Amino acid sequence: MSLEDLQDDIEAEYADIGSDINVSLDRETRNELAMLNVALEPDETDELLRRAVHMLFQTAIETGNLDFHLRSAYDVTYDEYLSGMTFEEMTGGGGQQFPQAQQNDDRRYQF
Repeated sequence: MSLEDLQDDIEAEYADIGSDINVSLDRETRNELAMLNVALEPDETDELLRRAVHMLFQTAIETGNLDFHLRSAYDVTYDEYLSGMTFEEMTGGGGQQFPQAQQNDDRRYQF
């Protein structure tokens, strides 16, 4: 898979999700959500769910979990996705990783 495949899959998933989503909650999740609603007093429960997605996303980025899954499935990282280019494309291809100018070492140790 590639960067283009990732972009296509994100666009398709975005369209599938739409603006409203129905989520079934287990007992533990309902209890935790109720506690958060009481403690944080959001205008709507939806706000807590939006915050939870943002928090999970940020945690996945910070821990490298997102990059691990993206690299496994698409062979790209989140940074590569954001830039729209793979690391190889940014650095000019697959040649030497750290190109060095040709040096004449004949006089290297002469003073």
